[in-house]
Amino acid sequence: MKLGPYEILSPIGAGGMGEVYRAKDPRLGRDVAIKVLPASFSSDPDRLKRFEQEARAAGVLNHPNVTIVYDIGTNTSDGAPYVVQELLEGETLRAELSGGRFSPRKSIDYAVQIAQGLAAAHDKGIVHRDLKPENLFVTKEGRVKILDFGLAKLTQPEGSAASTNIPTATEPGVVMGTLGYMSPEQVKARPADARSDIFALGAILYEMLSGQRAFRGDSAGETMASILKEDPPDLSVTNQNVSPGLERIVRHCLEKNPERRFQSASDIAFNLESLSSVPAGSGAAALAVPAGPRSKRTLGVVFIGLAILAAGFLAASWAAGRGDGSFPKFRRITYRRGYVSNARFAPDGQTIIYSADWDGEPPRIFSTRPDSRESTPLALPSASLLAVSSRGEMAILLDPKVDYNLYFRRGTLAVVPLAGGSPREVEKDVRWADWSPDGKALAIVRQERGRQKLEYPPGRLLYDSTAWISGPRISPGGDRIFFYEGLPFNGYWLTVLDLQKRKSVLGPIWADFWTSGWSPDGDEIWIPASMSGEGAETPLIAFDLSGRQRMLYRGPFTADLDDVSADGRALVTLYLQEERARGLVAGHANETQLTGRTDLRLVDLSSDGELFALRDAILETEGQQAVWVARADGSLPIRLGEGVTQGISADGASVLASEQGKLVALPTGAGSVKPVSDGFFEAIRWASWFPDGKRVLVWGQEKGGKTGIFAVDPGAPPRRVAPEGFELVSGGNAVSPDGLRVAARSPDDQMMVCPVDGGTPQPIPGLTGLYVPIQWSDDGRHLYVFRLGELPTKVMKVDVQNGVATLWKELAPPDTSGVTIRAIAMTPDAKYYAYSCQSYQGTLCLLDNLQSWRRPGFWSRLFGRR
Repeated sequence: MKLGPYEILSPIGAGGMGEVYRAKDPRLGRDVAIKVLPASFSSDPDRLKRFEQEARAAGVLNHPNVTIVYDIGTNTSDGAPYVVQELLEGETLRAELSGGRFSPRKSIDYAVQIAQGLAAAHDKGIVHRDLKPENLFVTKEGRVKILDFGLAKLTQPEGSAASTNIPTATEPGVVMGTLGYMSPEQVKARPADARSDIFALGAILYEMLSGQRAFRGDSAGETMASILKEDPPDLSVTNQNVSPGLERIVRHCLEKNPERRFQSASDIAFNLESLSSVPAGSGAAALAVPAGPRSKRTLGVVFIGLAILAAGFLAASWAAGRGDGSFPKFRRITYRRGYVSNARFAPDGQTIIYSADWDGEPPRIFSTRPDSRESTPLALPSASLLAVSSRGEMAILLDPKVDYNLYFRRGTLAVVPLAGGSPREVEKDVRWADWSPDGKALAIVRQERGRQKLEYPPGRLLYDSTAWISGPRISPGGDRIFFYEGLPFNGYWLTVLDLQKRKSVLGPIWADFWTSGWSPDGDEIWIPASMSGEGAETPLIAFDLSGRQRMLYRGPFTADLDDVSADGRALVTLYLQEERARGLVAGHANETQLTGRTDLRLVDLSSDGELFALRDAILETEGQQAVWVARADGSLPIRLGEGVTQGISADGASVLASEQGKLVALPTGAGSVKPVSDGFFEAIRWASWFPDGKRVLVWGQEKGGKTGIFAVDPGAPPRRVAPEGFELVSGGNAVSPDGLRVAARSPDDQMMVCPVDGGTPQPIPGLTGLYVPIQWSDDGRHLYVFRLGELPTKVMKVDVQNGVATLWKELAPPDTSGVTIRAIAMTPDAKYYAYSCQSYQGTLCLLDNLQSWRRPGFWSRLFGRR
């Protein structure tokens, strides 16, 4: 059988848009795929129009991640149109997903390829509008191809090259797409643009990472309602391998409002590549040569040769003075141990003012210069630096109190001249401040009745939020302020606000620190892109005001960008993160360090004080979380298996662990892994044993349900034990000795006692704020708690009826420089205890030539092209 010049070999498949055959092109001797619209359909103008559009849309694209269109024609016998495409060997993404979720590395690789294919289409004004796993094909070499542009929509203005060739398939008001992957605007039958494809890509990436659809329901109406009103479950708890940075990207794609999504597919590819060591378009097909041992060695020699050649060019260029500077380089500024909280250039551009908690001492403000290794403390009381004005005044925080960890502090805002003098108090309960370019006004962030308020100047409300507002910086032109908005250690949005209160969101940022700076010309915001401890590199990224990004610098450090000078130099604080466990455990008369490891965080302590459980505190992007135990005899920690460590059973025989919504008991000695709950939960955030060692308390999300606190009995479905919105604080034993009460935190941060068998939760007087329950007393009358951020950390014994609190113990390691206590565990009789110390040791550095080496023309000047 022939179709035009093509010889039909065999059928491949069929769908709503036609039948697909394998054929041979005898003129070129190659096999092709031919999609034929049946003659009975060709009389349907709409179907015919959409079919022709698919061919024309794909035909104007030339990209390795879009199916190649070779030809278009009409069957002379029945008038059926057909399109000739490249023949792909492999399977659809839907078929590949039938095997379960992918690893983050594979998901990122596929998503980058899809994003790059979409970017090519969007650049030509073509929107797919029906992106889904069925329309994505994965070749045997790992290349992802976008199929079926039958719903593609032209977005180029009239008169453009593409618009003369590709008609628009449908008009606004007609719902086009596939349920589950349609954007909210498509569900509402509103016009779709490139951001609709971005939403679909987010849904596909979510499915690759979780193995489940982001939006689903028992009916089409329920699915559409889910798209419009609901957010899918958190990826970071349904798949513990998913980094917070990756989850932020998925969430940004799935914003209901198109204005809050990524604005271009190329930006998504860039963000994903920054999370992964996988190059764009990886997979064997990315290289035209086979990746055998010999070719790998050859490539290695080529790369080494190129590196040597580049180094020679650079050396020659510098020696000849032909470049406009050198590559960015670091000059160390500080030489002490501790936490650097902030740094600024003085108006002269050479003096550096910074604040630090050196050697465990209270925070002080110092002055130094790049050519000096000495820092001079300023004649001021204990204070943290907030900002330095162009008029030579400092905004400082007097007697700062740690509110969450070393980074989140609040106190009294005061102003003092650099030349010296007494601080003049301005506002109480301030967290952040920045000067206007003329040095006459301040923008401040303070907290009032549970809300964060951005005021500029103080007293004039510019913006407020229930989320935390961090790191505000006023633009060099004085007309905009950027800041981070979000929750600590759950990701932030980089937000820009103008003086008319118009807000734009540039993108989600995962950060352990929250200071960044405007570029000298005010056209960009320079930020450390990822500071989650997930990898060896932290890129410095420039965002322009449209949300587009470019790489400034990539270096092997965890960093905070403190300030940028007028000539493009930057003050950067490099951090070393460590986690150490200490405590008084069985067999010891005094408190001691419990392990030699600096990457494990304490989770729980057995009731006899002889065994403690740990979890990974520092993960690689692709790293699996593991369950660890260590014994009080000082032996090395033992890895029990994969999962998230939750708690030790009362008899010390097993450790409760969670993975992919399931709970298992891992034996601490000989024995086998036993399931505890299977199939109940979509995600588990925290869990602990009841005293009977049979039931478990879970803070998590039911499958198809909402998040809550549940009691799980063996073989029975979970039973809610607290009102919706209540949380278990990660760490500590929340269940009373009799198993009848649970200590939980209400949505307004009030510690409550919730009856397990039902009843009204009762507040514990005086426990409002970031308190963490550690352990109930043996008699069930008291709860041991501590407050995050304090050092020394005061462990209080609180009467749950009347709130009367007595100090039980103050905890602090011998070296308190840069330390925050993150978790505490103790035995029910309060005889033994252990705690985990998180440490950030900071070194302030000056990064030279950050601006100049990225300026247009630098490379051409470097290599002599004038």
